[in-house]
Amino acid sequence: MRTVTRRLALWRADLSDGVCAVPEELRDRSEMTVVLEHRWRGVSPIRASFPAELREDVEWQLTGLEWPDDMRPGVLVTVTWPVGKDQVAVRTTPLDEPVRVDGLDYFHEYDAKVVTREFDSGTSNRGKVLHAVRRSGRVFEDGSAALPVSAVAKEAGLGRGRRGTFLLDNALEQLTREGYLTRVTGSVDSSGYPSYPAVAGQKTAEMLFYAPMVEPVPAEGDDRAEHWVNGFVRKLPPGAHASEKQATLHGEPLEPGYTYVKRHHRS
Repeated sequence: MRTVTRRLALWRADLSDGVCAVPEELRDRSEMTVVLEHRWRGVSPIRASFPAELREDVEWQLTGLEWPDDMRPGVLVTVTWPVGKDQVAVRTTPLDEPVRVDGLDYFHEYDAKVVTREFDSGTSNRGKVLHAVRRSGRVFEDGSAALPVSAVAKEAGLGRGRRGTFLLDNALEQLTREGYLTRVTGSVDSSGYPSYPAVAGQKTAEMLFYAPMVEPVPAEGDDRAEHWVNGFVRKLPPGAHASEKQATLHGEPLEPGYTYVKRHHRS
């Protein structure tokens, strides 16, 4: 029996609306049974069945699913359909070790690009700036992103004039201090599409570079409340180097391509 398989990342809307994209081969079917195979927090096995309807919304989707609340935007699922059957299997794959990506715990394999696009940065000024880089910038396979500095003010929507500049500068200072953003030199093509590192022959441009902070999940579990973050060593974008100040704060030599982020308060 022929089997159709598709692996895809779930977006925030998929999780909230209880839908899942499926192979186009299912388009002629109106109803299916979805069998979800999942491990809660990557450990406890769960098997659940849902009667689902098929609809077309940009692509073909199955509706009526109930996703476990330990699944985050960007989590990868494998959809398997034995052709001719009325049952579809949807499976997640646990990580060997769960990770925390910028404060949000992931227990299953995920698409780093979707995680970057879908992350909720909040409505604070710093959140709006970080949102602009992650949503409007160029996102790379590892989840890092780059956006020309000249585009940040418009995309962040902090206002115009002196007040807007003041708010933007304050937000950028906080984000660079916390290690979320780094100022780098990249390039843009004739349409304004950014590249980092810079591409020969393109116009150079100052950019803000975001790199996700990926760390092991602490034993105490998911805690997103306001807290103090101890100083830590963080990888820099390609070609960037730690400043003399950061090396001094670290107190010992830093490996090339790494910097030190001092202890700070994060909300």
